[in-house]
Amino acid sequence: MKPAKRASVATGRSSLDSSNPDRPARRKIQSVERALSLLELLAEAADGVRLNDISNALNLNVSTCHHLLRTMMDRGYVAQSGKDRAYFLGNKVVELSGSRIRQFNLAEVAMPDLRELNRRTGETVHLAVLQGDELVSIAVLESHHAVCVVSSLSGKSDAIHATATGKAILAWLPEIEADRIITRAGMTRFTDNTLTERDALMEEFRLVRRNGFAVDREEFQPGVICIGAAIRDHAGAVIGSFSCSLPTMRANKSHLRSIQTDVKAVARVISDKLGGVSEADMADGYLYKTN
Repeated sequence: MKPAKRASVATGRSSLDSSNPDRPARRKIQSVERALSLLELLAEAADGVRLNDISNALNLNVSTCHHLLRTMMDRGYVAQSGKDRAYFLGNKVVELSGSRIRQFNLAEVAMPDLRELNRRTGETVHLAVLQGDELVSIAVLESHHAVCVVSSLSGKSDAIHATATGKAILAWLPEIEADRIITRAGMTRFTDNTLTERDALMEEFRLVRRNGFAVDREEFQPGVICIGAAIRDHAGAVIGSFSCSLPTMRANKSHLRSIQTDVKAVARVISDKLGGVSEADMADGYLYKTN
């Protein structure tokens, strides 16, 4: 698993580096290209495609096609009819498509309220989802302050146990499921404040459920504090989370209390729009399913 890119505290602002036009073209992986071409071929076929037809359409020998198909069948991306042995797209493709649609829907619904939270607090705001067993950032709104937390959309993170967005989601999972994810991801120590003991993390989850928000107390990045909360849909499923990040120099009690109140209120508003309830409205210990 790739290490997560951390947020950092920066003074002033800098623009993103422009891409280098002289950079050489990236090397393509032939096996990946073939697998993607195969999936695209199956997506266009209404009734499935037989092995020889796939081989001819992609200009590949039958053995190569068969190995590709078997590998993708093992992962659920391809399925095969027992009647005519034709191949078609598997349920994993549908699952990923549904997950992506939910992400777009969540971002579309949540962004107006997250922009208002960003404007009102002046702090950096993140929106994240649990994709499989990994925390994925899908949106970042930058701080309006000169001294601020600078983040980027860095994809999947191995810091689910050390971030407010991660803890806000994990706290509402059944304990056995949270255990499985934490065991798989590991509990990397990022700072002296990172919780690396299971019992301590489980106690933290109880506080999240009791308070209605999660806190990252410089657990992922020194000098950065985050307040986060989960977002639920109409079925009560946790479909994502968001957080407000600020440097410790601004994290006085008054400002933190204000952000905690704002985060809980925004979680309630977004969840209401999705027909769900927020963490703040949940009774301690009542666990909902997740997608």
